[in-house]
Amino acid sequence: QVQLVESGGGSVQPGGSLRLSCGSSGSIFGLYSMSWYRQAPGKQRELLARITIPGFTTYADSVKGRFTISRDNAKNMVYLQMNSLKPEDTAVYYCNAARPDREYWGQGTQVTVSS
Repeated sequence: QVQLVESGGGSVQPGGSLRLSCGSSGSIFGLYSMSWYRQAPGKQRELLARITIPGFTTYADSVKGRFTISRDNAKNMVYLQMNSLKPEDTAVYYCNAARPDREYWGQGTQVTVSS
């Protein structure tokens, strides 16, 4: 059973930065597209960024230009660099590994942006 574990969440002031990390218990990163999602209270889970196996990236309009997804397959890690954070970025952030026949989720890490 593959487990994904996120880290790096916390509290930050508006305009600040955080870097989220996601590690896997198994060597899956070379076989799966990796994504970051978030879910704010009372809202649906939102896809923020995806990086494919070859390394192509896509972003939601809400984070384009502020967030950067990257992966290190050798270390089984995926990252989300978040800059220029806004209060509306406050949410639980989830890591996702997916391929056509299965997917895995992390437990989530809280990000709070507040002055």
